[in-house]
Amino acid sequence: MGSFFGVEEISKLLKVEYADPHSILGMHETESGVVVRELIPGAENINVIDKESKETYALKLVHDYGYFEGIMDSRKKYFEYLLEVDFGDGNIWTTDDQYTFPPVISEYDMYLFGEGNNYNIYEKLGSHLCTVNGVEGVGFAVWAPNAKSVSVIGNFNNWDPRRSMMRLLGKSGIWELFIPGVKEFDIYKYHVKWQNGFVVEKTDPYGNFTELRPNNASIVYDAGGYCWNDEKWIDFRETNDIYNLPMNIYEVHLGSWMRVPEEGERFLTYIELAEKLVEYVKEMNYTHVEFMPLTEYPFDGSWGYQVTGYYAPTSRYGTPKDFMYLIDTLHQNNIGVIMDWVPAHFPRDMNGLARFDGTALYEHEDSRLGEHIEWGTYIFNYGRNEVKNFLIANALYWIKEFHIDGLRVDAVASMLYLDYCRSDGQWLPNKYGGRENLEAVEFIKHMNSIIDKKYKGVMMIAEESTSWEGVTRNADYNGLGFSLKWNMGWMNDFLSYIKKETVHRKYHHNYITFSLMYAFSENFVLVLSHDEVVHMKGSMMYKVPGDMWQKTANLKVAYGFMYGHPGKKLMFMGNEIGQFSEWSEARSLDWHILENEYHKNLQTYVKDLNKLYLEQPALWERDFDGRAFEWIECDDSQRSIVAFTRHGIKREEQLSIICNFTETPYENFIIGVPTDKDYKEVFNSDDFKYGGTGRINGNIIKNRLCGCNRCANSVEITLPPLGFVVLKPIY
Repeated sequence: MGSFFGVEEISKLLKVEYADPHSILGMHETESGVVVRELIPGAENINVIDKESKETYALKLVHDYGYFEGIMDSRKKYFEYLLEVDFGDGNIWTTDDQYTFPPVISEYDMYLFGEGNNYNIYEKLGSHLCTVNGVEGVGFAVWAPNAKSVSVIGNFNNWDPRRSMMRLLGKSGIWELFIPGVKEFDIYKYHVKWQNGFVVEKTDPYGNFTELRPNNASIVYDAGGYCWNDEKWIDFRETNDIYNLPMNIYEVHLGSWMRVPEEGERFLTYIELAEKLVEYVKEMNYTHVEFMPLTEYPFDGSWGYQVTGYYAPTSRYGTPKDFMYLIDTLHQNNIGVIMDWVPAHFPRDMNGLARFDGTALYEHEDSRLGEHIEWGTYIFNYGRNEVKNFLIANALYWIKEFHIDGLRVDAVASMLYLDYCRSDGQWLPNKYGGRENLEAVEFIKHMNSIIDKKYKGVMMIAEESTSWEGVTRNADYNGLGFSLKWNMGWMNDFLSYIKKETVHRKYHHNYITFSLMYAFSENFVLVLSHDEVVHMKGSMMYKVPGDMWQKTANLKVAYGFMYGHPGKKLMFMGNEIGQFSEWSEARSLDWHILENEYHKNLQTYVKDLNKLYLEQPALWERDFDGRAFEWIECDDSQRSIVAFTRHGIKREEQLSIICNFTETPYENFIIGVPTDKDYKEVFNSDDFKYGGTGRINGNIIKNRLCGCNRCANSVEITLPPLGFVVLKPIY
């Protein structure tokens, strides 16, 4: 019984360089009878067992590498069979033949993927538990059009690339294989041989679970089947105008929010966080949490911004369904969930997307387009349909499968500009000679328009640090189509101002007022994020001047001004307790400082400030309407005082806000107000319960019925040192 296939094909097969192993291996009909060929290194004997008749046929070892062949001249037609593989050590393995199954991905799916419009492609590519022809196993599929060969290697085939070679499906660039008997939680990688013969082992780009770092194998996992209990939340999100609702976001790095010191400072799990974090966020009156990236990443110090597993929530804190449980619990407690998402770049780690099939597949070949100089990473090729499909489907994956309420898109400016962080000669202009990345712009518009049409109420939030026009304008009207934009200009001016010694603030008064010149040009979020309390920038408590009382009072008036200013709000964890040390991903927040009254008072203040924010519609109903904001006093630089009014939808829902940015208190302070009504004080940062001096306005504040500042009416109040005072008319 000799070989029934050409020597060249068999040689390629044995060297794992054959793109169509199904044409050789498995059962095939010939004029001489049915032939079965198998490549199972380490096997001593292989028998073919007819499933129906139980008849057994022995295959012959043709090559020492484990290549077996056998012809059944009495059988002319294909029949269903099992392989009985004897490894000679008493280990006999019985299995269906992986090379007898049809493709696990359809021609139509491949066509849509090539067009860039298969928004459910993650259901086809990757690894998926399925039943084919009545046999249970896992279908594997991966896009690697320029590879010489691709194999699935894992704990189920001794990590041997010869055991489970995949086939290339036409011109799609997709390799696929159904492997019977593979089960949930089996681990695997793709063994990719480049055209030059170099071999890399890759994590599955569409894999939805991976090993805990430093290992990087993918894990077969059924991400479906979670029983959600957040129907009320989703219905509310879809049926309400969330942009005219309160949004004060608590930004969280899960690995350092809180740890378990009794167990070697281990991370809290998603399940544990569903109790502790949810309770804290609810108690502190935040409406949303924003998670720093939870897509899988290898290096803790990257904080998740260098992603190797775009479809896998990090295994640091548990399984994908554990993460779903955390999101579900947040939703059941009426807390929205935003997640940082990183489509701007990806790391060079060889187990990831980098040079996936030996070519610049996900990135550009030309380093002037494909490499991010500042971060040492690769830039996605937004002009390639399959890459756009990978990213858009990924955004939809988190929204659809994990019920994420919004994605904060990282580093948008680096996507928009071809010369971002590049000197002359280090970048290539677009076809019109400009610096705009036209392909990235179209990708962003396409993505945002698809999400807007499919998921009402889901937010796409841009971290965009330039003056690009129309970031939050609808894509149909030549905007980028984002829902919200981080206000980086406000943040920079604000921090520059509050860091000044109070006696010097009068020389920099425009830092605190300039943002109102453009506050309504986009739908802004005011942010005090993680980026501002790392890399020697100092914590918020460290930034502000003075002794402990002054530092705390400075933060109180600063946070008060932020909450009064138009725009949604974001506060990074630790800011609310006045942590002194810079944030580090390697340790827990300094919760022990709450034993000190200054820190405890600040936490109480932020809690009540959040409560005020939730209860007063004027602070959020018309955030993006310039007519809802009115200056009372913006020119008092000598005293470093600003005052303004926020208007709600109803006339009686208005607030007048006064901020004193120095230590000088003012008795009998006269300030203009926009109505002829008497007023009441609804909030004062100088209350004793916040560690203040007690200079509050407790009684009804009579209207003086005479003009002051820019107003026809005025009131007389006590304005505390470093104070934030909120007044409301009595109707």
